[in-house]
Amino acid sequence: MSTIVNSFLKLKGYCENEQYKGWDPYDGLNSKVFNATPLKKWNFARLAWIQGFKRSPINFRKLLLVPKQHNSKGLALFLSGYCNLYHIAKTGNESFGTTKEIEAAIKALADLLLERQDTQHSGACWGYNFDWQARLIFLFPKETPTIVATSFCVDALFKAYEITKDERYLKTAISAAKFVIHDLNRSELKEGFLFSYSPLNGNNTVINASLLGAKILSQVYQYTKEEELKELAHKTIKACCEIQTEEGSWVYGLMNVQSWIDSFHTGYNLDAIQTYQEITGDESFKNNIELGLTYYLKVFFLEDGTPKYYHDKTYPIDIHCPGQLFVTLSKTKTFDSNKDLADKVIKWTLDNMQDAKGYFYYQLKKGVSSKISYMRWSNAFMFNAMSHYFKEVN
Repeated sequence: MSTIVNSFLKLKGYCENEQYKGWDPYDGLNSKVFNATPLKKWNFARLAWIQGFKRSPINFRKLLLVPKQHNSKGLALFLSGYCNLYHIAKTGNESFGTTKEIEAAIKALADLLLERQDTQHSGACWGYNFDWQARLIFLFPKETPTIVATSFCVDALFKAYEITKDERYLKTAISAAKFVIHDLNRSELKEGFLFSYSPLNGNNTVINASLLGAKILSQVYQYTKEEELKELAHKTIKACCEIQTEEGSWVYGLMNVQSWIDSFHTGYNLDAIQTYQEITGDESFKNNIELGLTYYLKVFFLEDGTPKYYHDKTYPIDIHCPGQLFVTLSKTKTFDSNKDLADKVIKWTLDNMQDAKGYFYYQLKKGVSSKISYMRWSNAFMFNAMSHYFKEVN
């Protein structure tokens, strides 16, 4: 256990020294060099530039003037992690800091999220700190709010409120329900609907995005008891569960190019449905959770703790694949019954995906791997994931 604690403290020190700023797999369009050329106006060039940065095992960002920046989802993951550390410290275990020290970090991160919220929509919402070209069709301008980023921010702010009792965090998180209800598009599906990924048209088919929208509504319902929120959450969860396979899996999305089945988005789905069930007491989807969790644990992890990305192949092994396990087991209250697996996976991850400097690698491949340090994707994600592990074993 001391080895795992030391590994986390190295990660914590690294992230704090960087002030939670860093690069991202998708931040290529932040390059000042690229933006000084006419290529920035061509969708094919934007897509190729992003994919080149994302796929390259060599980090050209410093050379091509991509700045290290804060990312709202990354900040939310750090905030959620510190909230877990706070609860650990309250038990008398100050391995990660005193309650006073941790609460100071919680307030600083929560305040940053308040500063970064989008104020041009019906309620609080958040996006990413870079332009993102989605294939050749859609360009998401920098800070375009998404349901995914917003869900992580809302979750973190509710946790921060419960610790600090700062009404600003509660008020902001509650207002996000208005963003989900009024600004997102809906696509009818079977007896329910899917929420869109963002307010932009044409991205209405992503399963985990719609379920994270239901998670936001469920969490806000916990405080406001507005029946509309519960009803809308139920309808979109019902639609998503109706397309769950008999074996328990979900495809990423409904378009042909979204037909893959992967580990960490499966974890997101289970987290969202479990949240709805816990808060509302509605067990309509209990069997879907159990079926999905059984599939998740059986399919996405090898006997030695190696995490798989896809249901039918292991590589590339993304840092999200092991990290999400600890969150999912904690959320579904199945950590104790799967502790052997959790221990194998965390050992494998520390042995294979953590750098001596403390940060975590992005992906391992059969060939040349990408060992670049990404603050949101890798380090914030593992910070939150490991905090869940410690919270469970404490």
